[in-house]
Amino acid sequence: MRYGFVGLGQIGGPMAGRLAGPDLIVYDVRAEAMAPLAERGAVAAGSLADVAQASIVSLMVRDDAQVNEVAAAIVPAARPGTIVAVHSTIRAETAVKLAEAAQPYGIEVVDAPVSGGFMGAAAGTLAVMVGASEAAFARVEKAFGAWAGLVLHMGPVGAGTRAKLARNLLHFASFAAAAEAQRLAEAAGIPLGALGRIVRHSDAVTGGPGALMIRDTTSPLPPGDPLREIMAHVFALGDKDLSFALELAGDLGVDTPLARHAHRRLAADLGLEEPS
Repeated sequence: MRYGFVGLGQIGGPMAGRLAGPDLIVYDVRAEAMAPLAERGAVAAGSLADVAQASIVSLMVRDDAQVNEVAAAIVPAARPGTIVAVHSTIRAETAVKLAEAAQPYGIEVVDAPVSGGFMGAAAGTLAVMVGASEAAFARVEKAFGAWAGLVLHMGPVGAGTRAKLARNLLHFASFAAAAEAQRLAEAAGIPLGALGRIVRHSDAVTGGPGALMIRDTTSPLPPGDPLREIMAHVFALGDKDLSFALELAGDLGVDTPLARHAHRRLAADLGLEEPS
């Protein structure tokens, strides 16, 4: 099986590097990005149409416009049965529209955005959220495993992107929470570098906020659910600790809107009561 890869940037380059060899066809607008892979046996394509000769073609380009542009060149040139996998983070509907446009050509589009950044790409430990048919997922799962540590089927085309957007909501919203915590710590005279080390160490042990993502629904937990006792314990700790943090913030004159919101929502967010 030949594998095609388009987009050899900070993440795409290491991903493709895990596949380097004579069965890999690569393309990038920068010839210097293709050179290291060509030295390891990969074929440096002269055009996107050349990459379309592969059985699976991965796209790791910048945005929706580039994804659409590359797909428009590859799909008509590819053989029926080819799979085009989009790893870029795009709008939720883009992959669905691409799949519909590719269907008359016998080409299957899957959306398979990745999480783990440059570090995960370099280590071959990325997480992949795949939106695809069952048959397409069966074909790409092993291939993606060459550069990923976790490959999960999230549902039909489009589900991978929707999962990535939800995952990144947590990622970037947590930046705001981290900044709020730093403002409180700074006002309290705490060295921020040391606090950062504590957070990274403890989250690596506990799993951080992802440790609570263990339910199949966000509906309130029914009476008798074994998770109620666990979540009630979490609530007791969180309610106490957030109360103390808000008290400290008030004493120091630090505005903490995210902490106030989290305090109000905590019981509902843990499934212990109906959201208000």
